[in-house]
Amino acid sequence: MLSVMGACAEFERRISKECQLEGIAKAKQAGKYQGRKSAFQAAQLQAIRDRAAAGEKKAALAREYGLTRQTIYNILAA
Repeated sequence: MLSVMGACAEFERRISKECQLEGIAKAKQAGKYQGRKSAFQAAQLQAIRDRAAAGEKKAALAREYGLTRQTIYNILAA
């Protein structure tokens, strides 16, 4: 009995997840789903990239901008 109820719940969850993904896709096409705004301006991001390319340590950049090293690496990868 419990396994049947679990299977039904799993099926319903899968269906609702599909509907959610379809709604997100439609919103993106309409230009209404843009995600979170960047905390930094383009000039700041470019300054981080330039300084890293010049050989400055990532840890020093992270401390200066109040970020983690992983965030610095994500900025450089983008």
